[in-house]
Amino acid sequence: MTALSSRQKKGYPKNDEYYTPKSVFDHLGITFDLDPCSPLEGSNVPAKQTYSLPLDGLKAPWFGLVWMNPPYSEMTPWVNKFMDHGNGVALLPTAQSKWFSRVWAEADGICLLPIPFKFDRPEGMRKTIFFPVALVAMGDVSYQALLASNLGRVR
Repeated sequence: MTALSSRQKKGYPKNDEYYTPKSVFDHLGITFDLDPCSPLEGSNVPAKQTYSLPLDGLKAPWFGLVWMNPPYSEMTPWVNKFMDHGNGVALLPTAQSKWFSRVWAEADGICLLPIPFKFDRPEGMRKTIFFPVALVAMGDVSYQALLASNLGRVR
């Protein structure tokens, strides 16, 4: 049995469909080998291969340069797999959590995105989330793309 999030306990539906705007990829200027948690439709990710439901991107093999905008309702396993893979860019909320401590300690680069950051939604709207978000780079190609992106200061 899966535990309910605090939002679900208050009656809000579980909805992880928050897509990365095309402008982020325009700034990064790179093509990814894999997006392991791609939506079924409406993706702006320049990736050669994608994994969408019902294929479980956590169980499927990852390869090459990865883009990851994971389901925010279950961050820990996605972040751990991304960090273990060590090659790519992830769009993650800044959160007071054990996984964010790992990201802060191990990432090659982190860039906090402008607040409020607006995601694309499947119904065509743009929406923010509760937390600020950051791009996290693992590996030299990702780090260099983040530096050249002009999306913000990279630490």
